Amino acid sequence: MAQNILIFGGTYFLGKAFCELMLEETDASLVLMHRGNNPEAPRADFIDKYAKSGRVREILADRHDGNALSSIKDERFDAVVDFCAYQKSDIEFIFDKMDAKVDQYIFISTTDVYKRGLGEYLKEDAELETRRFPGAAGDYISGKVALEQEIKDVCNLVGSKYTILRPAFIFGPDNYAPRESMYFHWITNAGQILHPMDADGEFQMVYVKDVAAAIKLVLGNPKAYNEAFNVCENQMENYETFTECLKQSIDVPFEVMETSLGIIDEKGIPLPFPLTKEESNYYDGSKLLELGIKYTDRVTAMRETYQSYMRRNS
Repeated sequence: MAQNILIFGGTYFLGKAFCELMLEETDASLVLMHRGNNPEAPRADFIDKYAKSGRVREILADRHDGNALSSIKDERFDAVVDFCAYQKSDIEFIFDKMDAKVDQYIFISTTDVYKRGLGEYLKEDAELETRRFPGAAGDYISGKVALEQEIKDVCNLVGSKYTILRPAFIFGPDNYAPRESMYFHWITNAGQILHPMDADGEFQMVYVKDVAAAIKLVLGNPKAYNEAFNVCENQMENYETFTECLKQSIDVPFEVMETSLGIIDEKGIPLPFPLTKEESNYYDGSKLLELGIKYTDRVTAMRETYQSYMRRNS
């Protein structure tokens, strides 16, 4: 029996990768609620491709539009996949206004919810961050932490199962965060990249298509009900290994400009990953590995990402 899945977001980056995966590899039907007004996101090709067959249905509305949510109150969904819940009450509002039967609610959280500075590989039961940090990043973390508790409370109340996914740094085609694209831009425009020669920071990265596969893996999976999962390999990267990955992935030569942390700080150069051990955090991805996730080779993933970047910017 085909699954009926309601998706909040779904037309850009991770949401797009998940929708394309489900449409290509399953017979699921997707209902997408999105605003359709992101200037950085051209209309996803899969929407028109599958709309005629009835496998994709759009609801052009903000997730806080109560009338739009009420329009699907009599439907039943095997799963809801939520890519764009950021503020406290975002999930509670959905259940309150939609009043539909939902078997499983999959919430895309982040490894940023963990308490910082513990200096160990954090498993899913590790302490979450309770401190409030300033700025947009602080609001993002606090919102995700609050929503993780909210989804448990709401699903327990209405009798739905939940699954929480916590990806590390996501990279891949259409990434809206200036991570790998910053380096691609330097390479294509200047033929060089900056390399922080005295940085000892470490970080974990995960390919967007692998995160999409993780969502597919937990969808309808009893082993994933009422559980949280870190989405990352137990493999730390640093600026040295990242640079080496770029060299192996990109088919044009580029120069590596060795630069000190002092100069980077003085000039305010916003590098995308932690620069020091003190800023680094470590996450244990064993639980999802035991569930069966398979990760794409890092060089292959970065090469696909670079090729997509070049197609979009040619």
